[in-house]
Parts: sequence; C-alpha cells; structure tokens
Amino acid sequence: MATEIRLQDAPGEKAPLFVLPADIDHEGRFIESELHVFPEELRVVTSGVIERSIPLARVTELRAEGLVGNGSLVAVVDGEEQLVVRYTNDHLARYSEMARQVNRMLKGEPYSTILTADERICPKCGRYLPGGSTVCPRCVDKTAVLKRMWQVTKPHVQWLILGTGIFWVIALLRLAGPQINRMLVNTVLQSGTGTMGQLLFYVGLMVAVAVATNLMHVAQARVMTNLSSRLSRDLRSLVYAKIQELTLTYISRRKTGDLMNRVRRDTNTIQRFIQGQAAAGINEGLLLIGICVIIFAYDWKLAALVILPAPFVVAIAGAIRKRIRIMYHQQWRAGDQADSLLQDVLSGVRVVKAFGQEEREVRRFVRYSHKLAEITARNEKTWNTLFPSLRYIMGVGSFIVLLYGGQRVLGKQMDIGELVQFSQYAGMLYGPLQFVSFFPRWFTEAMTAAERIFEVIDAEPDVQESPRALEHTIEGRIEFQNVTFGYEKHEPVLEDINLVIEPGEMVGLVGHSGAGKSTMINLVCRFYDVDEGRILIDGIDIRDIAQHSLRSQIGVVLQETFLFSGTIYENIAYAKDDATPEEVIRAAKIANAHDFIMRFPDGYDTRVGERGQRLSGGERQRIAIARAILHDPKILILDEATASVDTETEYQIQEALARLVKNRTTIAIAHRLSTLRNADRLVVLDKGRIAEVGTHDELMRAKGIYYRLVQAQRQMWRVRAVEG
Repeated sequence: MATEIRLQDAPGEKAPLFVLPADIDHEGRFIESELHVFPEELRVVTSGVIERSIPLARVTELRAEGLVGNGSLVAVVDGEEQLVVRYTNDHLARYSEMARQVNRMLKGEPYSTILTADERICPKCGRYLPGGSTVCPRCVDKTAVLKRMWQVTKPHVQWLILGTGIFWVIALLRLAGPQINRMLVNTVLQSGTGTMGQLLFYVGLMVAVAVATNLMHVAQARVMTNLSSRLSRDLRSLVYAKIQELTLTYISRRKTGDLMNRVRRDTNTIQRFIQGQAAAGINEGLLLIGICVIIFAYDWKLAALVILPAPFVVAIAGAIRKRIRIMYHQQWRAGDQADSLLQDVLSGVRVVKAFGQEEREVRRFVRYSHKLAEITARNEKTWNTLFPSLRYIMGVGSFIVLLYGGQRVLGKQMDIGELVQFSQYAGMLYGPLQFVSFFPRWFTEAMTAAERIFEVIDAEPDVQESPRALEHTIEGRIEFQNVTFGYEKHEPVLEDINLVIEPGEMVGLVGHSGAGKSTMINLVCRFYDVDEGRILIDGIDIRDIAQHSLRSQIGVVLQETFLFSGTIYENIAYAKDDATPEEVIRAAKIANAHDFIMRFPDGYDTRVGERGQRLSGGERQRIAIARAILHDPKILILDEATASVDTETEYQIQEALARLVKNRTTIAIAHRLSTLRNADRLVVLDKGRIAEVGTHDELMRAKGIYYRLVQAQRQMWRVRAVEG
C-alpha cells in the first residue's frame, strides 16, 4: 500500500476529473471513502488521506463490474488485473460511465468529464426516490406547486373572479342569519309586545335569506364546476401532450398504469378538490373571518373563550400534515401498482389463458389488492382517529359560551337575543374550524396529484430537439461513425459501430438475439440518442434534423404489428392524414391486402378490434405494409416483417415487400436468413460489434459467424422436416 499523504500537503493541485464514492471496503463492510481520478493517477481517499495511488501511465484499461448487491472497479495495471475500489450498486452507472471516459482518455480519444448517469437519490435529504418518480415526497415545495397551479388557472381568471364574488355574497347572507334571529327574539318574542306582522316580517326575512343563500350555492356550484372542469381539461391535455413528447427511455421506465393515472385519476382529483373542497374552503374561510370580526366587536372576552381551542387544533393539524402527505403518496403508489398489473394482464390475457395461469394471476392481483387495502385501511383508521379528537377539542368552546353567556344573562348583563346570536355564531364558527381540521387531507391529496402531474410535465426528454434543427429532404445515405450506445449507460449494447449505407441500398442486419440489431434501427429512427459517436443522414448529424422531418420520411414495419382499435381503412390511412380512398386502396393492393379485405362483409370499414385481434398475423402484417406504402418513406426499416407466418402468407408478404423496397434505402432484420439473400449487403453483429460485412455468397465463402448461423438454421429445418 502507498504511503499515506495528506491532501493539504499538496497545495495548488488541480481538481480531479472525477470524484466518486467508494462505500464498501474489500471485506464488504460499509465505509466512507472516495475515488479521485486525475489525468495522471487514481487515488483512493479516506478522511482526507490518500490511502492508495495508481499512476494511469501503468493502466491500460478500467472496468466497472456489477456483482451481487455491489460492484467493483478493476484496473489492468502492467498487464495484471487489480481491484481498485468497491461500491454499492447505487453508483454502478456512474462508475461504468467514468471507466468508459477514462479508457477513451487512455487511448488518446476525446472524452467527457460530465457524468450523466442519474442516481435515484434525493439531492436534498439523501433518501431514495420512489420507484418511477423524480419527486421526493418529503422535500417537495408546496408553494412552488401552488404557483404552478396558478399559472394554469390564469387563462380562466374570469371564472375565478366571478366565483370569489359569489363566495362573498354567500358569506354575508350566512352572517345575516344570527342578526335576524337576535332581532326576532329581542323585538318580538322577549318583549311580549311584538305583533303578528313583525313576526311574519322577520320569518319572511329569514326565508328570503335562506332562499338567496341556496340560489347563491347553486350559482357557486355551476361556476366552480365550470372552472374545475376547464382546469382538469387543460392539465389532462398538458400531461398527455408531454407524454407524447417524452422519449421511449422515460416511458419504458414507468408502468403504463402509472402514466394512465397521471392523465386520468390525478387530474380528476384536482378537479374534485377545486369543485368541492376548495370552494367550500373559501366559503368557510370568509365565514370564519366575518364571525371573528362580529363576535370580537360584541364581546372580546367571550370571543376569546370561543376560539380558545382553535390554536391547539391548528397546531395538531400542522404537525400531522406531512405525515398525512406521505401516507397518501404510499396509497397512490400501491394503487398504481395494482392498476399496472391489471392493464398488463388484460393486454396479455391470451397468454394467460393459453398457459392456464388464471389462478396465478388472480393470486397476484389479490396480493397487490391486499397491499392497497392494508395501506388504505391504515390511512383511514389514522384519519378517523384524529378527526373525532380534533372535533371534540373544538366543541369545548360551545360549553364555555353557554356557561359564561348564561351567567351574564342571569346577571342582566346580556339579553337573551344576544346570547342566541352569540351561540349561533359560535356554532357557525366550529363548522369552519372543523373544516380546517379536515382540509389538510383534501389539500394533501390535491397537492400530491399536482406534484405527480407536474413531475411529468417538467420531465426533460432524453432526445432533445436541437436549436439549429432543420427540415431536410432525405436522399437516403446513412452513416454510423464510432457509435456506442446502451439503454443503461453502464451497459453498452452497441460499441464502436462504423457503417455506411448508400441511397437505395438494402442492408440486412444479422446476428444472435441481443446482438444489437433492433438497437441500430432505434437509433436511426432517433428513438434514442447515441452515447458516443454520431449518425449522419446525407452527411447531416441526425441530431440536427428536426424530429418531425426525420420520422416523416422513415417507414417502419415491425414484427409485432400494432393496429389501433378502429377500421381497416383508418389503420392504413394513419400514415397520411389527407389520404384519399383511392390512395388507401392502391396501397392495400400493392401490399397484397386488398383481396382479403374485400372478403370481409364490411370491407375497408371492418373493425379490427383492440390491437387488431380480429385479424390473423399475416393480415395484420400486410395492413402494416400498406400503411408503410402509403407513408412513402425515403428510408424503410423492416424488423422481422415475415416472422411467425405460414409459407403462403410469407410469399405474399415478400412479394409486397419487394415492391415496397424498390428505390428506397432499406435496413432489414430477419431471423429467417433466406429472406435476406437478395440484400445488397449483410452486416453481421456479434456482442454489439460489427463482425462481418458482405453479400450472402461472400459471407458463405468466408465460413465465419454468418456461415455458422445459416448452417445451424438449415440443420434446424432438417430436424423439423424429419419430425414432421
């Protein structure tokens, strides 16, 4: 081990390129240590002391290896592997990215000192973030959420102003009730000199106030319903539009049920809150202010006794507010899990039934439902224990009013009408105070929903539109330059890919499953951005071409054809909004789809069912080809377009594809290697790298990877023929 050196003994030294935590020692114990990477050396530093130093001049390679529950950084020093540091898996992505950049530096290639791998840890409190979320429920800024809600509300401010005016009218009408009762008691009932006319007047006045109050409540409900539905609509549209903008990376890391809940349930929660609890909250708040002004003006001592329990209620409500918010975060996450499982199973119900796994799926759903029920029951028990306690504390003031006020009436210091008025105001005061005690729950639910909505709205797509993005008419030349990419940055799927595809050329991608074939076409479509290197189309970096311009000129036919729930005509015309019936029919004929379509009683108006389930695999595939033909792309991508169909259907699909690929740059993937014999070139991928390039005949003569794949496939077909 190197001699210990204090960092402060090296004044003026340059800052390290990378600093990463090394939180496990070689025996697997948790420690607080760091790895400092300098241009000249690696340092392991603990408490400001350099425990180990490795000159990079002796290092030829760094490797970040993922183990079970932890990882290790290994350096090849003077030709021998040495363990440098160990770390928990939380830091694996950053170590892998650092190792890749240092290896580039060692080779004299351009490198970056910015590590973009994100750690699922809150930067404020250090706690782990909930799965699929970038928001820490403990550190969320409620004020910021309210400001964001105000920004969404601004376009509808006229409805808010109208609603506020109605709230004031309702508050004044409700405050007038006890005043009328006081005058009725003192003028008519207590004096004994009142007339029937006076009685009818005051009773009629009370009826008029009640009618007016009810009419104002109806008006308030209509206004707030209008406002809340418009806000819900705007939020729903914002979230849905944002989801459409986000990349496959973001969407694939989240469950479908969770994203559906952001669009549907969370916006409905906010709508209910604004329409119901927020409106009632404003009413009760104005009433509370008015009552306090009146009772303090009448008798400040008695008023002080009335509101004596209020500070205790507010303090308790404030103390439990954060706990309540965390409780409902947990409840909603459990609900998301149950919804996601339900959506997943319903989508794959054929597989469930095919394998006879109905009981297993029922048990899984019951387990998730049980978890949700337990959390919900715990939350409700907690709340229904707290609320009666708060209500009892607030009710203490009414007993004090009766005792103190009754004593003053007996002492002729207050008349009965004033006591009735004061008792009514006190009773009205407890209503708003009770509402305030309940309000944190509703407010927490709405803020939680808003947090989840704004989390999606604020998400930044991994694939960003360049400020200098341009509209480009594609000719079809595709070039991969030193491309490296991984869906997880520390696990590259493609490494150092260099390939040029000329306009009009058909290139077949061949290789074992997981070799990176589909990843290459995902990068051409720019569903993801490369980690290193670049992809050029007609000599222009793909990142400098507007995404709409790029994808509008790329056509894709996938193995798993997706058809929307609608008619055959709508599914073909999906590729072109302004397509005429003649164009749709022509595309269907070229795709060998017209004949089977016309055999349906409704022809092109036949509804295909969810995901096209009413059609066979070959029929769905030909409709997808027709859709691609109507799209008329400059670059065509075929991903297993003839998989899982019978020989006759494959012939029809191949015939349609032959028409489709003519004069287009085409990238094709097929496990049936015989379908790629007519490709201009074949590119063989092996473990994320290009292993061979050539025509079918050239690669067969080379007797390399492609030759072995063809021989293995021929042998498999022979076995099937014998078995048949």
